[in-house]
Amino acid sequence: MNASLPILEMKAVEKSFPTPTGPVRVLQPTDLEVKAGDFLAITGPSGSGKTTLLMLAALLSRPSKGAVVFDGDDVSSKDEAWLCRHRKYRVGMVFQKFCLLPHRTVLENVLFRFRYLDHDPDEARTRSLEALRAMGLESKVDQPARLLSSGEMQRVAIARAVALPPRFLVADEPTGNLDRESTLRVMDCFKRLNAEGLTMLLVTHNEELLNYCSRHLVCRGGALQKSK
Repeated sequence: MNASLPILEMKAVEKSFPTPTGPVRVLQPTDLEVKAGDFLAITGPSGSGKTTLLMLAALLSRPSKGAVVFDGDDVSSKDEAWLCRHRKYRVGMVFQKFCLLPHRTVLENVLFRFRYLDHDPDEARTRSLEALRAMGLESKVDQPARLLSSGEMQRVAIARAVALPPRFLVADEPTGNLDRESTLRVMDCFKRLNAEGLTMLLVTHNEELLNYCSRHLVCRGGALQKSK
């Protein structure tokens, strides 16, 4: 890993999906560079290609054309086992839906991050408790997730994403289901993580969140543009 390299590069990346009448291109040729320590926000209307871009950045999808380079490795040439391993260890993900197990405790939900990884159980527990403490949830560790507020559930999801510290955190509309107070608390958590050195990509409709971010790009018609 070369510290001088960007964490993520996209070079003339396109993404198309098959339809009965032929392929539909949802992402136009796109260049993007995310440097270590960036907190990049991407906004844009529904259907503009934001989530497609995020899926590529999170190594959950491959480009139809062009190259995605993650930490100096060209993803396009890697097999699924490589992608799976790097998603597990190097990418954290937070989504609009919290994806928690409602009848499991808060701690058990975060421990699930380690389920298919070769980690000592005591270390996994320690890391999970530390992540929950950082999210202000130390008093909730033994509660079933179903009893939490929406804002608390999203903070559990963030704790799960960072319990095994990733190189890169992607968040897709993470405040879309939250009230204003919960939104601000979640964004404060993101801001603190970024200040500690975590590189982040946020996709959102909410332009009020841009003050938390260091960079802002707009996605329109499948193309990235600089914000005005």
